[in-house]
Amino acid sequence: MPDRAVPDRAVPDRAMPEAGRRHRRTAALWALPPVAALAVVFLYPLALVVRQSVTPEDGGGPSTAPYAAVLAATSFRDALTHTVLIAAGATLGALLLGLLLSLVIAFVPFPGGRALARFIDIFLAFPSFLITLALLFLYGTVGIANGLWTDVTGAAHGPLDFLHTPWGVLLAEVTYFTPFVMRPLLAAFSQVETAQVEAAGSLGARPWRIVRTVILPEALPSLAAGGALVLVMCLNEFGIVLFTGAKNVVTLPMLVYTKAILDGDYTGACVVAVINIVLSVALYALYRAVMSRTSGTAERRKTPRAPAGKTPAGHAPAGTVPAGRTPAGDLPAGPVPAAPVPALAAGGADRARA
Repeated sequence: MPDRAVPDRAVPDRAMPEAGRRHRRTAALWALPPVAALAVVFLYPLALVVRQSVTPEDGGGPSTAPYAAVLAATSFRDALTHTVLIAAGATLGALLLGLLLSLVIAFVPFPGGRALARFIDIFLAFPSFLITLALLFLYGTVGIANGLWTDVTGAAHGPLDFLHTPWGVLLAEVTYFTPFVMRPLLAAFSQVETAQVEAAGSLGARPWRIVRTVILPEALPSLAAGGALVLVMCLNEFGIVLFTGAKNVVTLPMLVYTKAILDGDYTGACVVAVINIVLSVALYALYRAVMSRTSGTAERRKTPRAPAGKTPAGHAPAGTVPAGRTPAGDLPAGPVPAAPVPALAAGGADRARA
């Protein structure tokens, strides 16, 4: 009887489970140093803060009495109110100003627009107190604006004296945090199909209608993510409030500084710090949720469904990138403005042709 060809069958590799276990052990060994460093540098001090926050000044075991005392204090309620109002106002101002400036940089052609967009990345590295000092030089009681006023009018003092008020803190935070909104917006605008904007302009749509119906829906996820990030950062801002010298503006970080350094109330400072951490973590969770939703929405828009083995209509085959566009899922290295859109800048096809 002739030998029959035995089909090749995959023989289970007995070494694979052992190799997988060795790989997991190696990965665990490599993870130990960073985890240990994180525990020593961050987790251990955080645990000390939490422990001190439940330890009364007069000794004794853990108690919630320090939390009850701090929550009942008028100074804490005022600090919480100032923190929330200033953070919300600064976030709203940064969103509006950042959206307007991003639209101008991305879609309105003007000399130096690309250089201004690149400057946004440099501005993000500036410390917050530097912006505050610049505002003091400009609008302080002895600043340039008041100096010009006194020189021209001969008055004893200038009319501007608002930097030591909540409005001054709000102005400084809006100025400093606006680029944090512009950076993701410029990246989103660089992915907008300019052909859609041109088509809307050729049909006679006004600039703000083009923004509302074509551009803004594409940028809403990035706008929400930037707003959530700015809200988290404003909640924990300390340098701006300190350098403006606004004595009547006490936020939660300022209250921690006052209790720990000036009053020597370390337990109360730890209580306020823990509450501030809880608020920050909650807002950060919101920020991560917005970011994940942004990524999912972007992927769904960039990857239309198509039958197996077929390329969606209007899309290049896999491995190619259309001219002027970045690969799907990749953002530009910097905030590169979108191609100028004359119809948007001029307000319609007629003005664009003019």
